[in-house]
Amino acid sequence: MRKLMRQDLHDILLGAAIVGTGGGGSLDEGIKLVDKALDDGCEFILAELKEIPDDALIGTPYGCGSISPLSEEQIKKYEAMPKIKDTPEVAAVKAIEEYFNKELYGLITTELGGGNTAAALNAAARTGKPIIDADPAGRSVPCLQHSTYYLKDVPIYPMSVANEFGDAMIITKVANDERAEALARAAAVASFNHVGVVDHPAEWKILKDALFKNTITMCLEIGRTARKAREEERNFAYDVAEKFGGFIMFEGIVTKADWEDRDGFTFGNIYIKGEEEYKGSELKIWFQNENIISWKNGEIFVTVPDSMNIVNCDENMPLLNPYAKKGMKVTVFVLKAFDEWRTEKGLEIFGPKFFGYNIEYKKVEDILE
Repeated sequence: MRKLMRQDLHDILLGAAIVGTGGGGSLDEGIKLVDKALDDGCEFILAELKEIPDDALIGTPYGCGSISPLSEEQIKKYEAMPKIKDTPEVAAVKAIEEYFNKELYGLITTELGGGNTAAALNAAARTGKPIIDADPAGRSVPCLQHSTYYLKDVPIYPMSVANEFGDAMIITKVANDERAEALARAAAVASFNHVGVVDHPAEWKILKDALFKNTITMCLEIGRTARKAREEERNFAYDVAEKFGGFIMFEGIVTKADWEDRDGFTFGNIYIKGEEEYKGSELKIWFQNENIISWKNGEIFVTVPDSMNIVNCDENMPLLNPYAKKGMKVTVFVLKAFDEWRTEKGLEIFGPKFFGYNIEYKKVEDILE
């Protein structure tokens, strides 16, 4: 077990936001969340994988929201309701423990992102549990089925759903992961557009071969690399790409950015005019929460499952969607996907065709090397 200090946590969340590929929740809010827990006297403990007993019960907490618009009357009604002290994610942890009549040994972040990784870290610290050095996505992803749990046929149920008002429920069975997400989002509609969820509860012997391993440590190392580059006033994209086997894929100025909220997702496009060695070229990136597919000069370029990451050069910080602005100078770099995403089944659920594009996936190293 390793105790994580404040700088460790900030570096982990910066690294998670970088590999979040434009999604994964607000980095600023994530840092505020862990800082508040530290200030309240909570400890953050990282569990190494070899330390975890096979019979340890593990859960995966996260927040689930809805973009359903609320009327002024609804907002007033929700704001007048009494609220519990726990976050919805912490309440969901307690609900699943009550269902099993057993405490969870530790928690796993559902994906890597500045906000969602922070939610899992906070839930672990607030309940006195370690965070497990692994996750089922290896980045940030749009849908619940975009996980190694799905690839390895680990059941998502039973799952707990809780909100800030003290309501909690257990979903004992669902038809599939898509239905699980639909039910959680439906609960969010009735819960001021946010619920906490714990899913895929299982013993470690079942989960340990269904995860990307040591990814919290990976985020720590990426975040530390980026922080040091920022302190020395270097564009961190170059340091991260060099150290972690990635590639610089484009640099330029945002000429246009559009987006819309639809069906619980944020869809949009970012258009970038090349500068310096990329002058005369244009890049378009389409996102569904996360950066998914790119086109260079109108031709298919880098796509999922490889991770496209955008740096706001003015701030030297990861650019989250949908916050690209016209005139913003950006650097785009890409990290290779984990091998599991490049398998036939991985590409079936997280390749370009899943998102409705009849595109054959091509590895980024075959494109840019």
